[in-house]
Amino acid sequence: MKLLRLLAGTAALLAFLAPAVSQDAALTPTYGVVRLANGFHPDPHTVNLQAGGRVDASRLGGGCRGQITEASDVGLVFEAGSLPLNLYVRSRADTTLVVKAPDGRWYCSDDAIGLNPVVSFDTPQSGRYDIWVGSFYGVPNATLMVSELPAR
Repeated sequence: MKLLRLLAGTAALLAFLAPAVSQDAALTPTYGVVRLANGFHPDPHTVNLQAGGRVDASRLGGGCRGQITEASDVGLVFEAGSLPLNLYVRSRADTTLVVKAPDGRWYCSDDAIGLNPVVSFDTPQSGRYDIWVGSFYGVPNATLMVSELPAR
């Protein structure tokens, strides 16, 4: 009985100490769902949005940075082919990028081109990519770029 209480107490403590990841891909993306297939036109596909949020992206680990929202900004349903997939942001502000790939793995970027982030997949998977555009200060205007060409 004591062992059972000890295990329950340890589990409760670990749950309390573990970082809470509040990014929820089940929520409706703030700026909608985009459906693109390999070879899409025009390239790049753009989504104008406001970056930032109230959630500290560093809670996700893996070098994630900036402030993001709970719901993703954009859901990208992508049918992959032989071309790469490049996700990047253009903004006058310092932005970050957080992407949950179809396999459930997280990818993050900051300051890849000046103060703007880039996440590239050389051999992308087909499926849904959940995308958050973060910022360090406020909610600046930004444009998410989805391209099969190198980020520029």
